[in-house]
Amino acid sequence: MNLFETFLWSGFPYLALALLVVGLVWRYRYDKFGWTSRSSQIFESKLLRLSSPLFHVGILFVGVGHVMGLLVPKSWTEAAGVSQHAYHLLATVGGMTAGVMTVLGLLGLLYRRLVTKSVRLATSRNDVVMYALLCLPIALGFIATLQNQVLAGGYDYRETISPWLRSVLSFQPDAALMAGVPASFKLHVVAGFLLFAIWPFTRLVHVVSAPVAYPTRPYVVYRSREDGVRGAQTPRGWEPVAKNEQRRGSRSYGA
Repeated sequence: MNLFETFLWSGFPYLALALLVVGLVWRYRYDKFGWTSRSSQIFESKLLRLSSPLFHVGILFVGVGHVMGLLVPKSWTEAAGVSQHAYHLLATVGGMTAGVMTVLGLLGLLYRRLVTKSVRLATSRNDVVMYALLCLPIALGFIATLQNQVLAGGYDYRETISPWLRSVLSFQPDAALMAGVPASFKLHVVAGFLLFAIWPFTRLVHVVSAPVAYPTRPYVVYRSREDGVRGAQTPRGWEPVAKNEQRRGSRSYGA
């Protein structure tokens, strides 16, 4: 490995994870009111109702699959009686299903944001960067799975990528494990860490939020504007336009 590859698999992951952790702490301390998904449902809801659940359910299963495949050692599943063939079949079928759901949902969200004018106008430059870096690992992961796991007969990433990631998380990075990994998987890994690096500075922060206080929060009190409910009469200067026009019409008719 050359110096760049050594940095890529030994130093870059820590840089990305440091930005993720420090950025989340900074964002929480100094931008609590900006800690939101910036929902655009008010501008359009029909496409959102179709695409958003599809994307979120798909990406949730993709995340669970990554945790199981990368953090659970191969020896554990074999000890549990799960053969390599059964694991590969489950991972391929389940991963492709979750990947298709994620891609279709994301395409729907992108189409909605590009075609619906009000949603497009509400899109910031930060959102554009976020969507680009979100699409990149998803597209590369889908391509890598299709190319290596479906068309090429399967690649055992649990012998290379999985132990490499565990070595990084245990602060003993072994960059040599990534030497023989297919290029499509390498690009997917790099794109994933890039996404982690910009995560705290985008609307993606809502992923690490949980509505723990929602059931115990106080009620929001609303008061009606109808005259039958109001405790005081409306001053004449603020009467609805319709009443003023009706009064003028009555006077004209009487004259």
